[in-house]
Formats: sequence, structure tokens, C-alpha cells
Amino acid sequence: MTALFATTCLGAALLAGLAIILLRPLLQRYALARPNARSSHRIPTPQGGGIAVLGAALAAGAVAFAIGLPPLGAGGGAALLAVAIAAIVLAGLGAFDDMRPLPVLPRLGAQFAAVGLVVVAATNVARIGPDWLPLGCEQALLVLAGVWFVNLVNFMDGLDLMTVAEFAPLCAALTTFALSGLLPPAEGVLAAALLGGLLGFAPFNRPVARLFLGDVGSLPIGLIAGYLLLVLAAHGGLAAAVLLPLYYLADATLTLFRRLARGERVWQAHRSHFYQRATDNGYSVPAVVGQVLVLNLFLAVLAAISLGVTSPALQVAIVALGAAGVGFVLLRFSRPRAGIAAA
Repeated sequence: MTALFATTCLGAALLAGLAIILLRPLLQRYALARPNARSSHRIPTPQGGGIAVLGAALAAGAVAFAIGLPPLGAGGGAALLAVAIAAIVLAGLGAFDDMRPLPVLPRLGAQFAAVGLVVVAATNVARIGPDWLPLGCEQALLVLAGVWFVNLVNFMDGLDLMTVAEFAPLCAALTTFALSGLLPPAEGVLAAALLGGLLGFAPFNRPVARLFLGDVGSLPIGLIAGYLLLVLAAHGGLAAAVLLPLYYLADATLTLFRRLARGERVWQAHRSHFYQRATDNGYSVPAVVGQVLVLNLFLAVLAAISLGVTSPALQVAIVALGAAGVGFVLLRFSRPRAGIAAA
């Protein structure tokens, strides 16, 4: 499995890099993101790199499934097929939205349909809720959570390398968990493939970015990551599934509540996220992304520790420690960098 995961990751990285080189002239022409008052970039930059990330991940994953994995059960195969179909649907939705913004309701309707397909397929294999909770109620709650997760990944993709800094550690951790038998091998392959796609994209997105991910990438990445976290939770890793994406969850959710409290139209673009406020408070883009990367590595270590702990009280304590780390970073981002205030 180690060789299979490594080959899948490397193959996806190479495919993504090659696809970006081939696609970039077209994206430069048809999918140019022009800066505005809410943007973090200053010059027009092509977007749509997510086409290469998703395409490479799905292609490398399909090859790995075909040649290196034992046959999947009917439920497991249906769940992975549902993820692939839903990811492609969201990618198509995002590609259209990148070029011609869609109204809110059609966009949300497609997201609910895609997430619903994945949730139903996944919960038919394994559930994470208690036995007394009706399956329909669990699925409804998971669909709402999944749609929010897909959107918050999109909201948080507003700074060079931010999505890579968030999801590369998450996917690496999930791949490691699969190697340890804490996650099914098929989901380990999917995590390794997504990791490779992100690594292939990273050189083009490092500050100052020459290419953005776009909605065509952030939406399906959120869907795939959400599915993997759902499977992890269903296999006894609920605390780990909370810890791995905790920075994104906290930044996006707290920002949403703050905007609701101020009576803002939360569906409109803004610059209120903590990572955006950090750049306004004097932090450079590399400094912000570097702190997020270090935080996510810390959260990944805590997630791994939580998987070896059986005591619910200790698991809660580990999650609380992760939340404290996230809170520390958010507090730093919300205040002027040392020396800026005095100046």
C-alpha cells in the first residue's frame, strides 16, 4: 500500500503540473480573475487551476483502483462512484461560475444535490450517528453540514497557497491513517491522489500566484475532503475528523456569525475572514500561509494522537487543545502585527 499511495500521489502531481502548463494559455484568455476591492491580488490572474487538480486526482485514483486495490464491495464502490460524479458536477458548476457568476439559488440547489448523493451513498455503507437517530435525520444533518463545508472551502480560497496549506496536511494525514489501517485503502488512495494534485498545483500558486484554483477546484476539493472526513468519523475517528479541518471551520464559521450579527448580506463577497484581516494587519501572504500550514501540521499530529485514545474525556481534551491552537492563530490574525500599531 505504501508504494501504491506514493505512486498515486506522484502520478497525480505530474499530471496536474502537465495539465496546468497545457491549459494555462486557455485560462489566461477565458478565465481571467481581475482584482477588485475585495481581492487579495493586484494584477489580473488566470483562474481554473482546479481543472488540473481534480482531473489529475481522479485519473491517478482510477488507475490505482484498477491495478492496485482488492475488489471493492458494492456499497464502497457505489460511494466512490457517487463522489466522482458529484465532484465533476460541482467542478462544472464552478467552471461556469468562474466565467459568468451564477445566482445563489441555482448554485445552492446543485450543491445540495451533489452533497446529498454523496451522503446517501456513504451512510448506506457506514453511519456515524447513534442508533436511536433515524437514518433520514442523520442524512439531512450531514447534507447541511456538507453544503456548508463545500462553501467554506470556497470562501477560504482567497490567498495564494491557502488551499494547499490547508488540504495538503489533511490529505497526508488521511493517507497515513489508511496505511495504519485506520481508514479503508480506497479512501487512502483518494486522499493520496488529491494530495498529489494539490502538490502539482502548488508551484503555480505560490506567492505571487500565476494561477488560481477557482471555484472549479475549491468546490470539488471541499466535497472530496468532506467525504473522506465522513468516512474517518464513521470508522471511529470523529475527534480526528473535527481536528483536521478545524482552522477552516473556525475562520469561516466565526466570520459568518460576525457578518450575520452586523446584518450583512452573507452571500456577497467580502474581506472579513481572519486570514484576510491578517494581510490588512501587516502580515505578508507567506507569513499568513506559513502560520496556517504550521497550525494544520499541529492539528494533524493531534488527530493522529486522538485515534490512539479510547477515553472520550481525553479525546475531548485533545480537541480542546486543537481549538486553543486555532484560537491563538485567529487572535494573532485579528490584531496588527507587532510594530505596525506603533508605526
